[in-house]
Amino acid sequence: MIGAGLLMAGPALAAEPVQITMWSNWPDEPAKKEWVTARVRDFEAANKQCSVKLSFIPKADIYTQAKSAVRTGQAPDVFYMEPDQPEFLAGGFLEPLDGHVDLSRLEDWAKPAWTSKGKVYGLPVEAYTVELYYNKDLVKKVGVEVPPSFQLTQGAFADLVKKGAAAGITPVSQGVGDRPFPGGLLLFESLLRKLGPEDYGKLLNGALSFRDPRVLEVMTWFKGLVDAGAYPKSFATLKLGESHYYFYQKPGALTFPDPSWFTGRAFAPPESGGMPADFPLGIMQFPAMDGGLCPSCKTLAVAGSFVMYSRGKNKDCAGALLNAMATPGNGNKWMEQVSLQTGLKTDPSTIKSSRAEYFAELNARNKDVTYFFGTPLLYYRAKCAETYTQVMNNAFPAGLIGVDEAAAKMDAACRKGS
Repeated sequence: MIGAGLLMAGPALAAEPVQITMWSNWPDEPAKKEWVTARVRDFEAANKQCSVKLSFIPKADIYTQAKSAVRTGQAPDVFYMEPDQPEFLAGGFLEPLDGHVDLSRLEDWAKPAWTSKGKVYGLPVEAYTVELYYNKDLVKKVGVEVPPSFQLTQGAFADLVKKGAAAGITPVSQGVGDRPFPGGLLLFESLLRKLGPEDYGKLLNGALSFRDPRVLEVMTWFKGLVDAGAYPKSFATLKLGESHYYFYQKPGALTFPDPSWFTGRAFAPPESGGMPADFPLGIMQFPAMDGGLCPSCKTLAVAGSFVMYSRGKNKDCAGALLNAMATPGNGNKWMEQVSLQTGLKTDPSTIKSSRAEYFAELNARNKDVTYFFGTPLLYYRAKCAETYTQVMNNAFPAGLIGVDEAAAKMDAACRKGS
């Protein structure tokens, strides 16, 4: 009887797995959601001592909730973060990953986005380039031929905008209803190509004035696009996800400047807001500016990442989860399933994707380019970031203010020194 009792009590005496909490973005992006879910399941299967309570929450809500939770000690063990939220690191709320993750399995170019004082604080799952997608059929319909270089001149792109507007087709799908950055994509990619990486870096770091003649020249050209009807009439209220649908479903647009995370929504099933299978998608380079120093320049950046809470009580399991995610095999699966770049090391020779044609074009547009690391909001902070959002993301591309006023507001908020 004693023996039977001990046998019956055995399971009850077994240690319960340690449960960690994880908040991820991408509730409305099926491929990314499935990738995260699979990594958690794989981890739990290989680490019976740990379990994961996984929640998918929109990015804006994660940031709002996390800002409160880290201060009260209630933050999840692992949560989604992007490098443009430095206050979490500055406040001491993030755990360095050096003692938890094999950092050799991260791409060297991706590590600086999360490096502070020699330590790495984020797992850079999602990386991207800023691309200019276009509808091949509609561009041809309005009478514009994309050259073999896939790069229009400054004047030819302005001509494309005017021809689209004249034909009743929106030239540039874009919306800023729920995001602080999309309205600046076309302008700032053009500034990068005009100024070259060195002076563009000075502009983003406040060492170069927006009244610089070269900057004003590009802004004046851009204002001409706005006045010609480049953007949707619903620009100020159109949300990011809606601007995707606007481009490839209804009503349709000639072009769509978007980070290469475009695929997260575009490659969802059409009934879920994705791109039709027969959509004539193309990728062109942003236009070459007259007298530009770097027509081959392009922005590269790290986006969706996972961090550990510095005050978390289950760091062993949390660190083990991130380390299990950081493998070339998982990097390959990300690229195969999501069709997007990653900061995890990969083995391209083994990647098998149903989107091979898209990958081939994306790789072709990124061949022999000069990368500039980071978008404006990676550099701008406080009042400067707020001004960028209000002026360059919204008021200026919406046609509410002119070139001189926009330049003056940016200088007042962002310029350092005399």
